[in-house]
Amino acid sequence: MKLGSLKEGGRDGTLIVVSRDLSRAVRANGIALTLQAALDDWNNAAPRLNALSEALNDGKADGAFALDMAALAAPLPRAYEFVDGSAYLPHVERVRRARGAEVPESFYVDPLMYQAVSAGFYGPRDPILAGSEDWGIDLEAEVVVVTDDVPMGVSAADAAAHIQLVGLVNDVSLRGLIPGELAKGFGFLQSKPRSALSPVFVTPDELGDAWQGEKLNLPMRTWINGQWFGAAECGVDMQFSFAQLVAHAAKTRPLSAGAIVGSGTIANEDTGKGASCLAEQRTVETLRDGKPSTPFLKFGDTVRIEITDAGGASVFGAIEQVVSRG
Repeated sequence: MKLGSLKEGGRDGTLIVVSRDLSRAVRANGIALTLQAALDDWNNAAPRLNALSEALNDGKADGAFALDMAALAAPLPRAYEFVDGSAYLPHVERVRRARGAEVPESFYVDPLMYQAVSAGFYGPRDPILAGSEDWGIDLEAEVVVVTDDVPMGVSAADAAAHIQLVGLVNDVSLRGLIPGELAKGFGFLQSKPRSALSPVFVTPDELGDAWQGEKLNLPMRTWINGQWFGAAECGVDMQFSFAQLVAHAAKTRPLSAGAIVGSGTIANEDTGKGASCLAEQRTVETLRDGKPSTPFLKFGDTVRIEITDAGGASVFGAIEQVVSRG
C-alpha cells in the first residue's frame, strides 16, 4: 500500500491511503488520523489500512478523491528521529581520493551515520529555502525506510522485520558550511537544513522484486532545471543494507516507531550513470579535470527526484522543488 499526508488537520497532517497509480486517495478516517499514529499502533492499523488500499485500487472506497500533489505534506511532516547513513562507498572513496586521503578500513564494516534534522520535513512540492547562494546549496537524492519500534541491540537479521515503509528524501546539504563545522569536530548542524520527503511512502511488499535483501533495486532519477542529472542504481554498490543500517542505529538505544533511516546519497562505481548530488559530480570533475565545473544550486533552480518501476510508473511520486531565498 501507499500512504501520504494532506496539509490539513494540524502540524502532523491528515493520513491518506493513495492508489497504486498515484491518481486517487482516501482519508484513513476511523483508522488513524496521522501516519505517526498509525505507526504507533502498526500491528492493528496496518491490516485495516491495507484493506482500505485494496478497496481504493478496486474503485470501491467511499470518499475517494483525485490526488493533488501540491496538497501533500511530507508523509511524516515531523518524525521522532532521522538518522542518515553513507552506505554507498564509491562516493566516499572518490571524495577522499580527490583530497589525497584514503578510506579507513573500518568504513567497509562499520556504517557512517549521523543524526539529521527530524523536527520538520518539506512536502514534495515545497521550496528549498536557504539564506544565501554562497552556502553551496546541494541536493542529495536518497532512499529512506521507516521503522516501527526497534529494540536496542537488534541484530541485522531481526531488524529487517522492523522496516515498515520505504520512500525518498532530498537530503539538502549546504556544502559551503560543512568544512567549518566538521573542523570543530562536533558534526553537522547549520550545514544540514530541513529535507523534503517523497509524496508517498510504500510498504516493502508493494515493491515486489525491486525490494531484495533490504535494498531497493531501481534507479534513482534526478533532474536539475529540467536536464537529466543522473540515474544511479540504488541496489548497486550499497555496502550496507537497510537492515544493517537500522541495526547500527539501534546498537545503543531503541528506535521509536516512525524513525527514519537514510541510505546516504546514491552513488555507483560507474560514473556514467550520473550523480545524485552536486558534490559527487564536482568530485568526478575534479579527479578528471583538476577542478569542478558544475556549480551548486542557485535561487530559481529546480530539482526533480523520482524512481520509476520497470514499466515506467512512478513508485513514490516525484519530489519537485525550486530553490528559494529563505
